[in-house]
Amino acid sequence: MKVLHLISGGDTGGAKTHIISLMRQLNKLIDAKVICFIKDTFFIEAVEAGINIEVFQQKNRTDMSVISRLEKEIKKEGYDIIHCHGARANFIAMFLKHRIKKPMITTIHSDYKLDFKDNFYKKIVYTPMNSIALKNFDYYIAISETFKQMLVKRGFSEEKIFTVYNGIDLESKIEYISKEDFLNRYNIPGEDKIIVGIIARIDLVKDHETFIKAAYKVLQKRKDIIFLIAGTGNDEKRIKSLVNEMGISDYIYFLGFVDDQYSFFNAIDINVLTSISESFPYVILEGARLKKMTISTDVGGINRLIRDGYNGWLIKVGDSEALAEKLDYLMENKEMIKTMGENLLNSVKQNFSSRKMAEEHCKIYDYIIQHRR
Repeated sequence: MKVLHLISGGDTGGAKTHIISLMRQLNKLIDAKVICFIKDTFFIEAVEAGINIEVFQQKNRTDMSVISRLEKEIKKEGYDIIHCHGARANFIAMFLKHRIKKPMITTIHSDYKLDFKDNFYKKIVYTPMNSIALKNFDYYIAISETFKQMLVKRGFSEEKIFTVYNGIDLESKIEYISKEDFLNRYNIPGEDKIIVGIIARIDLVKDHETFIKAAYKVLQKRKDIIFLIAGTGNDEKRIKSLVNEMGISDYIYFLGFVDDQYSFFNAIDINVLTSISESFPYVILEGARLKKMTISTDVGGINRLIRDGYNGWLIKVGDSEALAEKLDYLMENKEMIKTMGENLLNSVKQNFSSRKMAEEHCKIYDYIIQHRR
């Protein structure tokens, strides 16, 4: 079986982690290759991970010369299935599909109607383009059952949608610097403080405002806690202004983009995610590798992993009061931070490894090929 994966190559965060984690294991089971359209950090990290990857460079999003190159590559190498990830790859696949007559599948990593929510131009141009492109695929992989139901409600055939939750590579070595060195990098005085962190692009869909409001509530009662925000984005200016207006800037640290995320997780005590929409985010799985318990909004498939009071807590979207209450409880019961972190790692080991994710993909590929025959 030969499967070709297409992705833009400008990806960061969860999509990047997903492909690298998946391909590391997939190549132990089948013949798989990645082609991307931008040569960036994704390509470099994939090469370092030993993944079979090539760049078909696009001059810009409208450069369709790559379609002919892809057609020749697919026919020459005899790929059985083309698997796409993300809006750019989906758009290219729409034009490629009628040339190659191969089954095509795409993974729904996020709510495609919210992907460009913070950029007006991209929202009015790329969101409709991606919506149209998605309708042309033969099959879909949803990262959570919630996302599968989202697709069904939007008119996609339930019979063509598979659900595979994200998995993380538990075998690869984790590289990170010490907590002290990480805090010194940003001149953060973290001694004798509980450190709460969120790592996510600062966009509306990640709802950092709820994180800030919860921090404000906690800081009215105590000052032995600090909050780290890793990431950049279109909502950054507003969130920073909100912190200043609340008068809590001495306890909130904006780190910008952090490329060594495991150093971030190693430095914090509590991992938080306040997103309005998610599929099954890698920031929870990555934090789990370093035994960091998580408080998250109950969105996407997160409730398949987080069990209240056992390995973390789930809160409703926008519920800063509940987030503050959970943080208050942990401050008074600090031994629970470590216990729940250990429980979270055990939960990931049992159900969300990248090996299991790759095996599920192979079952889907087998089904598609047999169905086509």
